[in-house]
Amino acid sequence: MKKSILLLFLSISFTMVSQEKSDFWKHVRYGGGFALSFGNQTTIGISPSAVYDFDNGFSLGAGLNYTYSEIGSTTTNVYGGSIISLYQIPKVGIQLSGEFEHSFAKQKNGANSNTFNSNFPALYFGAAYNKGRFAIGFRYDVLYDENKSVYASPFSPIVRFYF
Repeated sequence: MKKSILLLFLSISFTMVSQEKSDFWKHVRYGGGFALSFGNQTTIGISPSAVYDFDNGFSLGAGLNYTYSEIGSTTTNVYGGSIISLYQIPKVGIQLSGEFEHSFAKQKNGANSNTFNSNFPALYFGAAYNKGRFAIGFRYDVLYDENKSVYASPFSPIVRFYF
């Protein structure tokens, strides 16, 4: 008898939960950023991400990143993941961001076949002009360490698209 009542209770609970419509996915945006640079240094990067938009202008999400860079005979492959937070200032068009990223790099010098592997954290704070689905601006890595990072500067541009 107790098993029958428990089974009935569980089946009614699952039925009620399965009939509720969740609007979670209506608040999720997909997109990310990219980087292109040609000349003395070639850089190609992509960083797909997804964020959940809360009702108060705040968004939180996660992303992946990959960057290929070539300077002379030295090539670098950087990959990693990040946690992204965005805040859209109402009626101003300014988007503030905070992003924790942990990256892994493999650098190879073709001239002497030396390989260097490293990993480094980054904590970026940034600001961007946001127009619809597009944002452009700058960010700064407060954890930047020139002895660990493969990047030349703690400053980097922001170019984001979200759909």
